[in-house]
Amino acid sequence: MADDRTNSEPAEKTAAAPAPAAGGFKAWLPLIIVVALMPALAFGMTKFVLLPQLQQGLGINAAAGNAVAADVKAKGKKDGAEAKRESVAMDKLLVNVAGTQGARYLLCSLSVVGTGADFKNTMQEHRAQLIDMVSNTLTVKTLADLEKPGARNLIRTELINGFNGILGDDVVKEIYFTEFAIQ
Repeated sequence: MADDRTNSEPAEKTAAAPAPAAGGFKAWLPLIIVVALMPALAFGMTKFVLLPQLQQGLGINAAAGNAVAADVKAKGKKDGAEAKRESVAMDKLLVNVAGTQGARYLLCSLSVVGTGADFKNTMQEHRAQLIDMVSNTLTVKTLADLEKPGARNLIRTELINGFNGILGDDVVKEIYFTEFAIQ
């Protein structure tokens, strides 16, 4: 029986010893800090890093864009109505795709929307220059460039800037692709 007492005493001593406290505030502190700071960090990165880089890549100046929008609204209020928009079609523009050695081509048709007095006549007078600019812009695009998501929007922006460079005075407002086929 003496043996039974000695065997039971160590078991009682280990059972009576308090377990170390697991968890607690100190254990959760890193998680709480991460959860609190991540939204602020995401907001800051988006506002001050990602958006400015996207705007720079697309050639958009946020301050200039806001100023132009305000000027257009103010001018529309002064004139009583917005300037009349006109559309001019440029059909069946065919160019070779860069890097395909003439084996692939791009066929596109555009609808150019603009404002201003004699927009259609101005487009007709500069038609050869405009087609040359469209051709030069599109022939440098590779198949990979044309298949990227958002490629049409980038091309549209380049064409609007190019058209306004030729026609002057920010006349072209929109360009719509009525056909865009890679063969």
